[in-house]
Amino acid sequence: MLNRPNLIAELKSMSEAEKEQLANEIRTRLIEVVPQNGGHLATNLGVVELTLALYSVLDPFVDRIVWDVGHQSYVHKLLTGRNAQFDTLRMENGLSGFPKREESTADSFDTGHSSTSISAAIGFARARDLQGEKHRVVAIIGDGAFGNGMTFEALNDAGQITNDMIIILNDNGMSIASNVGGMSRYLGKIRTIKSYVRMKKGVKRTLLRIPKIGGKIVHRIQKFKASLRVLLIPGELFEELGCKYIGPVDGHNIENMMKAIEKAIFLGGPVILHAITKKGKGYQPAEENPSFYHGVSPSGNGVKVPSYSANTGSVLTELAGNDTRITAISAAMGDGTGLNVFKDAYPTRFFDVGIAESHAVTMAAGMAAGGLKPFVCVYSTFMQRAYDQFLHDCALQNLPVTVLLDRAGVSGLDGKTHQGVYDLAFLQSMPNVTIAAPCCVSEQTALIRLALESNSPFVIRYPAKDDSGLTEAFIAQYPVSYGKGVSLLENVNAEVLFVSLGQITSNVMQAARQLEDQGISCAVFHARFMRPFDQEGLLELLLHQNKLKLIVTVEDGVVSGGFGSVVSAAMFTPVKHTSLPILCLGYPNEPIVHGTIEQIHKRYKLDASGIAQQVCCRLKEANLCD
Repeated sequence: MLNRPNLIAELKSMSEAEKEQLANEIRTRLIEVVPQNGGHLATNLGVVELTLALYSVLDPFVDRIVWDVGHQSYVHKLLTGRNAQFDTLRMENGLSGFPKREESTADSFDTGHSSTSISAAIGFARARDLQGEKHRVVAIIGDGAFGNGMTFEALNDAGQITNDMIIILNDNGMSIASNVGGMSRYLGKIRTIKSYVRMKKGVKRTLLRIPKIGGKIVHRIQKFKASLRVLLIPGELFEELGCKYIGPVDGHNIENMMKAIEKAIFLGGPVILHAITKKGKGYQPAEENPSFYHGVSPSGNGVKVPSYSANTGSVLTELAGNDTRITAISAAMGDGTGLNVFKDAYPTRFFDVGIAESHAVTMAAGMAAGGLKPFVCVYSTFMQRAYDQFLHDCALQNLPVTVLLDRAGVSGLDGKTHQGVYDLAFLQSMPNVTIAAPCCVSEQTALIRLALESNSPFVIRYPAKDDSGLTEAFIAQYPVSYGKGVSLLENVNAEVLFVSLGQITSNVMQAARQLEDQGISCAVFHARFMRPFDQEGLLELLLHQNKLKLIVTVEDGVVSGGFGSVVSAAMFTPVKHTSLPILCLGYPNEPIVHGTIEQIHKRYKLDASGIAQQVCCRLKEANLCD
């Protein structure tokens, strides 16, 4: 059925049995492809019937459908003509794991981070009405994203508009792990509440039977109930915000969901349709362990390399045993950032604030001002959401908040919305902040210990896995000192000096060996710190170079405003070699689409061979070759 060319049009006339058959085919396709390619399995299994119901009423090629985060849009892709390409999901030059406007006209808005859908939908609704158009606008958002501040801002705005739009709250009780916080508890009450409407009508009928005074009692209760109803009535919080509420509805019952969507259209204005779904629905392993199957890794060769995330949890747990000031903070990513070990060991010092990175950072600032040593563990791509809080509340106050940026650099298959390549550029302008990047797990351990001793904001960035091949012996040979880099390859007759930062140093070392094989002598300086940059160490190194022709900076981030710019500025100090040309290698200021990390490195010539090739080209262009 998925291969039918006009599937969306056919959905309108399909029988309930045919839709159930299609649902089974979709689940089979998901289970066939996602574990092989990697991606979000449990989430998509949970929205099969919801998506079928939505597209049985609306047309994604005409109406504006905004999938919050977008990691649950695989069913949407299958229904909108991409089944033949689905085997390429998350592969280089294949389908993205998220909605992409350039991929299909059915993808109305690019998403990747949570809680943007309602704001975008309001924008679509206002644009439609101002231009006199007639299509429908729908946002589909999970209950985990409902705890994010941007969602509340959007709901507050939605309450003052009359524009028609539907907000489908996909409530499965989870984001990646189980949801936390007041909104989660509120939605939990709605899920389990008995039939309020039947009770209300029954009480009213009974009171009206009382002679003479029954009507007066009903009138007084109606005046008084407004102060109580927000605590008692399903969805009343949303009604108070100005949004009509429908639900809860069984999100796996296609017919009931269709009726609820049609009712929402009939009501008009902003309407919240509350659908209850089960994450991993229809696939027993995912139903029993939805957190594990939320995002699955692609089938690989079985080779295991050290994990920075696991090391983070291990080191913080060890340090916390000797220092009661240490706290660990997650924004709904406890498992992903390795903090599950810390949580088990010190549950009262672990804080999961939900999908609320801004709150996490400012709360950490409050903890630091209160005498604690907070460690905020967050993916690099999500730290962008807390830019102002880190600048305003941590940096300007010079508070000892340590931010551990996981998945820094290119993150690979999740694509342009998840690449952690912007952190160095947006952090380096902030005052009082130390910025470090280890080249291996052992160096990360040393940097975390150093951060604990700091009385200022401290950022450590690192990728997911350590494929450097370096062991603890590396740190024994090159111990970490605050603000100091280290020469990994010394050569007083070097023609090329590499200055690198972070795990990309591994590629640099391989490139240096390749160039040496071509007769081009090299030296390598691993900076370890972007702030403070070891200018003194670099200049000392330069003073002992006799044949140097080119300085090359290499970073796993955007070149614009990044590490290369810091090194270039340091070279303006009047010394012997300030006239040397500098080649800054990194990522251009453009969206970096999905692919494996190795494929992306190769695409942008940041693998060992690509780095060596760029150096050779620069030497030839500048006539610097012998």
